[in-house]
Amino acid sequence: MPVIVRFGVNYTPSRGWFHHWLDFDPDDIRADLDSIAGLGLDHIRVFPLWPLFQPNRTLIRPKALEQLGMLVDAAAEHGLDVAVDGLQGHLSSFDFLPSWMTTWHRRNLFSDPEVIDAQERYLGALAGALAGRHNFLGLCVGNEVNQFSGDPHPDPDRVTTGQAEHWLRRMLAACDRGAPGLPHVHASYDAAWYDGRHPFTPAHSARIGAMTTVHSWVFNGTAQRYGPQGAATELHAAYVVELAKAWADDPARPVWLQEVGAPAPYIPPEQAADFAWATLAAVADCAGLWGITWWCSHDVDRALADFPELEYGLGLLTNAREVKPVGEALARFIRERGPGAVTPPRTALVLDAGDAETAPGRGVCAPGGAFFESWMRVASGGLRVGVVLAHLAGDAGYLAGRGIGEVVGSVAL
Repeated sequence: MPVIVRFGVNYTPSRGWFHHWLDFDPDDIRADLDSIAGLGLDHIRVFPLWPLFQPNRTLIRPKALEQLGMLVDAAAEHGLDVAVDGLQGHLSSFDFLPSWMTTWHRRNLFSDPEVIDAQERYLGALAGALAGRHNFLGLCVGNEVNQFSGDPHPDPDRVTTGQAEHWLRRMLAACDRGAPGLPHVHASYDAAWYDGRHPFTPAHSARIGAMTTVHSWVFNGTAQRYGPQGAATELHAAYVVELAKAWADDPARPVWLQEVGAPAPYIPPEQAADFAWATLAAVADCAGLWGITWWCSHDVDRALADFPELEYGLGLLTNAREVKPVGEALARFIRERGPGAVTPPRTALVLDAGDAETAPGRGVCAPGGAFFESWMRVASGGLRVGVVLAHLAGDAGYLAGRGIGEVVGSVAL
């Protein structure tokens, strides 16, 4: 049966970036959405700024919820479904935390009882405000909120692996109470997959929530080590999708490539379109892939100060809503690909990252790591290759459930 992969984009407003919530303009939003829909995309991911929506622990602004609903309704007018992130949290190098949990009111984001209670009420309010809208896809707990939990954050909210799991389950339960039955998820940056000391783990990502989300950024050492057109760089998104499937208890669990982009100078602007095409071609046929959501829709206005240089030019469109070559490449891929027939990888590499729950040896999965190198060596030869955790490599029933007929080698710690 043909498989239809969803194609969307992370919505960065062309005027004011995410500060647009302070000067909410439905006409500007509709113009942005019109330019997004023109690329043939079917969904967007949007980002309320937490301090603006819940400026006091006991105040969730009705006007902010109303404006979020207006944005979702405007997206429906353009044939776009909407996924909404809750706890922003962290965006493009900036942290957005409400004042009631910083400085004089400093308390832990993941473990303080009053903070957790407030977060639950906030996520429930977001979900409840949008429940029943036909184009609302569900909530994501927050954007890479795991970056607050440890180094290299300058002021981390320390948490144990057990506390992280408890927090995630409570947040997702709050989402489901607000909008029952929708595929609510959570999202981590790649320390969850690549750093054995990080409290958020691959098992958290692959077993909690309705889908596994992955963020594939090649400025994490991949493009620096292997070059902008290296096989490992172009295969990185496919790799993290296959890595995610290895930790899932359910072989049929969907994976959402929630962020992928072409960051300059690691991907030179003149090579961004080629990078996008190669990345999409490698990942779009991965079995179990729910969708691909590019980062991001529109460039950041250079009138806004202090962003890292790479953040300004990640858009598929300019601030004037003109389609860039990378946007043209994505639109052409969507037009030409159509529904694809997906065949699960018959061959899988065995990964030994230690205990499956905490994965202390997951550093072997990072760029330059032994498992990363092995997987890329096999995959760059044209073979579609999966990943199997070491303790499951001899489980015939499990392998059959994933359609894997052969396991190859074992990369130990």
